[in-house]
Amino acid sequence: MANIQRYGSVFDDFFGDLGKGFWVKPYSLPGETELKMKVDVKEAEKAFTVHAEIPGVKKEDIQIDINGDQVSIRAEVKQEKEEKKGEKIIHSERYYGMVSRSFTLPTDIDSQGASANYKDGVLELTLPKKTSAQAKRISIS
Repeated sequence: MANIQRYGSVFDDFFGDLGKGFWVKPYSLPGETELKMKVDVKEAEKAFTVHAEIPGVKKEDIQIDINGDQVSIRAEVKQEKEEKKGEKIIHSERYYGMVSRSFTLPTDIDSQGASANYKDGVLELTLPKKTSAQAKRISIS
């Protein structure tokens, strides 16, 4: 039997690797920057600890909302424009926009005892668990 070999078609030569991985990662336009917030959540006996990476944001531009067992973190990234006489910006990779993350925890949070700390682009939340009322059996007299 003869071995059959397939050679690249004109279509393959023209478009090359355009289609490879097209469905794996969303396509973004040149100059478009994706804002992301990476979050780690750890559970201890009495509290949850959340670490969120939000680089390039001032602490005044971060908003944290706690509603029962739901936690929402929202941050506004601002591009500060600096102009100098005689200079022209040729290329800039700085950006601005809003980034947010919301998640539900297994138990309600005591929002009065919650605390937040922001240092070096990392937001650390300490979210104490709300103590639930213990079930009690009542005897009938």
